[in-house]
Amino acid sequence: MKEYKFKINGSEYKVNINEVEGQEMKMEVNGTAYTVTVDKEMRAQKPRTTIVTPKPAPRVAAAAGEVQRSTPAPAAGGAGNKLNSPLPGTILDVFVNVGDTVKAGQSVVLLEAMKMENNIEADVDGTVTAVNVRKGDAVLEGQNLIVIG
Repeated sequence: MKEYKFKINGSEYKVNINEVEGQEMKMEVNGTAYTVTVDKEMRAQKPRTTIVTPKPAPRVAAAAGEVQRSTPAPAAGGAGNKLNSPLPGTILDVFVNVGDTVKAGQSVVLLEAMKMENNIEADVDGTVTAVNVRKGDAVLEGQNLIVIG
């Protein structure tokens, strides 16, 4: 479930989108349930079944309350290949660290979206230059997850 807050003509609205299927969305607006039909089908990733036995890289434990994030190293002539979230959801696991070498098709992040687990795969061979999410993070569609240089 994704929660949004809107302010329209001075009135505040709390919108929870519970389910999206085709052109129909089930949502709550300020606690009242609605079924909304949109003009065209919402863009959604086709479900794929992938069996992966991840071999996570060793991780360095952070001090209590400390967030481990990387700062992308500047890439010559560009910012690297950015891997963005195809759907809003929650990060269940991150399989790579900065400096790891990845191959196209390798799973780098496990994303839960619309009650389904989605393996987010590298689309190019390269080295991970930035990891912008961690396990448990809520992400929006289009949000940058990983940068591969």
